[in-house]
Amino acid sequence: MIAIIDYGVGNLFSLRSSLAMIGTQAEVTADPARIAAADRLILPGVGAFGDARAQLAATGLDRVVKEAAASGKMLMGICLGMQLLFEKSYEFGEHEGLGLIPGQVVDMTPRITPGLKVPHIGWNGLEITKKDHPLMRGLEDGDCVYFVHSYCAVDCADSLVARTEYGGEITAAVARGNVCGCQFHPEKSGRVGLQILRSFCEMEG
Repeated sequence: MIAIIDYGVGNLFSLRSSLAMIGTQAEVTADPARIAAADRLILPGVGAFGDARAQLAATGLDRVVKEAAASGKMLMGICLGMQLLFEKSYEFGEHEGLGLIPGQVVDMTPRITPGLKVPHIGWNGLEITKKDHPLMRGLEDGDCVYFVHSYCAVDCADSLVARTEYGGEITAAVARGNVCGCQFHPEKSGRVGLQILRSFCEMEG
């Protein structure tokens, strides 16, 4: 069973529906015991980093997530959930992340062509940087996924498995051992997104 971690942030039920489409049972839960008992974890999220990080801490789920990752359990972060995996974010101040993947999260505006709209909303093609990584199985360069974000991960070259182009190179997906993340929303990314979720369900750390 996959536990979709419910800490009050994110569209959790569309993610559960996408997993059901690939024949995978998932439970939306905030119960630490249920999360600890799950085979795999997904950390979703939309909104501001600081608020989400505070909510994780207030519920004690930050500790649950870190303990699960340390035990070798497969963990995927999605959108803000991916950003929370990093060491630090500079969104509306400076905030400590979960520290599961080296790197930090910064405003994408200075890193892209002036005049491009931020938030970055819409479909963009992937450039797969680690073509043999199991998360990218069955995908090709140019496969499109759906993004909604204003901040992006940097200083994470060692864990980068895919990037996209939006007036500059933007981190799209990362992986480090049993921990991985997608800046885009696989549950909103059609066939390609379902393939990524399927690959996550089959990955071993």
